[in-house]
Amino acid sequence: MSYLVLARKWRPKNFGEMVGQEHVLRALMHALDHNRVHHAFLFTGTRGVGKTTVSRILAKSLNCDRGVSSTPCGECSACREIDEGRFVDLIEVDAASRTKVEDTRELLENVQYAPTRGRYKVYLIDEVHMLSAHSFNALLKTLEEPPPHVKFLLATTDPQKLPVTVLSRVLQFHLKRLSTALIGERMRHILTAEGVEFDPAGLPLLARAADGSMRDGLSLLDQVLVFGGGRVSEPDVRGMLGTIDRGHVARILGLLAAGDAAGVLEQVAALDEQAPDYDDVLIELSALLQRLALQQAVPGAGADDVWDEGTVAELATQLHREDVQLFYQMALNGRRDLPMAPDPRLGFEMTLLRMLAFRPAEADMAPRAATRSAPLRPRPAQRSVPAPTPKAGTAFTSGDWRLLIERLHLSGAVKQLATNCEWVERTATVVKLRLDARSAVLQTEGIVEKLGAALTEFYGQSMRIDLELVGELDDSPARMAEREAAELLARTQALLEQEPVVRLLRERFGGVLDPASVKPR
Repeated sequence: MSYLVLARKWRPKNFGEMVGQEHVLRALMHALDHNRVHHAFLFTGTRGVGKTTVSRILAKSLNCDRGVSSTPCGECSACREIDEGRFVDLIEVDAASRTKVEDTRELLENVQYAPTRGRYKVYLIDEVHMLSAHSFNALLKTLEEPPPHVKFLLATTDPQKLPVTVLSRVLQFHLKRLSTALIGERMRHILTAEGVEFDPAGLPLLARAADGSMRDGLSLLDQVLVFGGGRVSEPDVRGMLGTIDRGHVARILGLLAAGDAAGVLEQVAALDEQAPDYDDVLIELSALLQRLALQQAVPGAGADDVWDEGTVAELATQLHREDVQLFYQMALNGRRDLPMAPDPRLGFEMTLLRMLAFRPAEADMAPRAATRSAPLRPRPAQRSVPAPTPKAGTAFTSGDWRLLIERLHLSGAVKQLATNCEWVERTATVVKLRLDARSAVLQTEGIVEKLGAALTEFYGQSMRIDLELVGELDDSPARMAEREAAELLARTQALLEQEPVVRLLRERFGGVLDPASVKPR
């Protein structure tokens, strides 16, 4: 007996067996059960999501010997013949091979005749967008006023190519791409029913490679069963798909957490021996970082067969939340930049080195909740000046307060308020500040509370702001920045005045340097 591929063997025979298209099935089932079936349906969606399957089940529901309903019996002669593809009143047409107007006219010549066996004559036209303009014109009149015994079921992956005159005469249903989890669960069900030995960690890889198509996923499953000699294992799946061992990705991320640049490069060299697709490696790295973000936000959330829970938990404690978010964004940007790199491996290495170079400084001003298993190598001094951690009642300079503001990661009006204040002192639960009277408009309850919340988070204990409104302040961070900008502008203007070209223009043509045009970098 010839082998029947899984995609055909496990094709759903009724609406109850279909997965992932509930929004379409609900509408069709209600129409069938309440005898409100339209004469023409258009099913759209990418390949392998169930357009033809839905059409055949709908044809069974209309022609079942037991009557029109959303639950065809599957046992009568009409149901069996439709399942076997030999029902005389189900006319299936591949529009890609019958694009000529003569083919369409020949097809429609028999529309007027009553069904031979069933209750309805059903025309299933697949890839209907491939019909020519003349073929659509020939079809329009029949679509608009079909005989009562005829139903049209149209399917296409590209509905934009259909004339609006056709779209206006049909009920359109879009079948969505199936999720990776849904495809993986369907594979698990089929393998269990078939009695096939399988490794759960290999199924998500196949489901992701299916790219939203159940048919593609089952075709890949057939392929890996041949590749693996009748069983499904993660190494066989990776070997067939050409994907890498996730252990490499986890080790790379662990080395990034430790700030071990040399170790990262050694791991990349070991990975390169497998000739990987570095875009796939970045995808795996992004997926692991997303899993870590879930673990840090809600421990245990998102657990699956893809990543070992012990590895995820360990990495989640080694990396700050800020690092995880930063690394994730850099991995996405690395995928975008990879085609422009001199070499894929070099582009991948630069992405990893960028993660090390631009991660938040380790020397924070106060203890954080997260811990690390290994210290990060210090960054250059000019890039990571440690902010002072003032003790209660100690003196605190304007420069210290300015640096502290930078470490608080403030923005908007809260940052404006802070930069227009001078530090006075800090007691056990109170930070005393003086506010420049010229910025009194910023002294609102909401803004002051947000500044207090930022200091509370920084110090790890409840802090309240005691704000004193005074006259003009000369040493607030805002005034210091203004003076620095003015000094920089003056130096820039002086340097420009000495430029040979500027001197030549001034001496020969009487040119004058416009101060407003000078923008120091």
